[in-house]
Amino acid sequence: MIETKIKQTVRDVNDFPKAGIVFKDITPILKDAGLCREITAALAAQLSALKIDVVAGIESRGFLFGMSLAHLLNVPFVPIRKAGKLPYKTVQQSYDLEYGSATLEMHEDAILPGQRVLIHDDLLATGGTVVAASRLIEQMGAVVEGYSFIIALAFLNGNERLKVFSPNNFALASY
Repeated sequence: MIETKIKQTVRDVNDFPKAGIVFKDITPILKDAGLCREITAALAAQLSALKIDVVAGIESRGFLFGMSLAHLLNVPFVPIRKAGKLPYKTVQQSYDLEYGSATLEMHEDAILPGQRVLIHDDLLATGGTVVAASRLIEQMGAVVEGYSFIIALAFLNGNERLKVFSPNNFALASY
């Protein structure tokens, strides 16, 4: 089962990025090409009932599988990045973090009004960054069709925050 393989491979890093946090490190997954293919195929299978026009990946770990997923689904990939990282004209969405604030942005011509967008990231925690990405998609006149994650930290209830945008929330492994 893919969830078992993911949980056996992900590395816990204590006290990162700050004391009391147990970081779920997916980089050991990246060393296993076969597992990477399985993860991408499993994500695509979960999404098969959705109509997706674009996959948007959140910087930076959302790029890793988001791009492969977009290729498998035969749709474009759009990077959602931290402010100041994109070279062309952008639209922005700011949001609060538990230790400050941040801003996400994407190119103003990346997504067309009415397109159905899948937002992908490696991990869903409290949902703050994904909510900001969802608002950015809606700001462009597009629709959040759903979400995909490799890991969800279910005890943080981030998925509850996403239901406002789309009920289609898929994660391969839950903690």
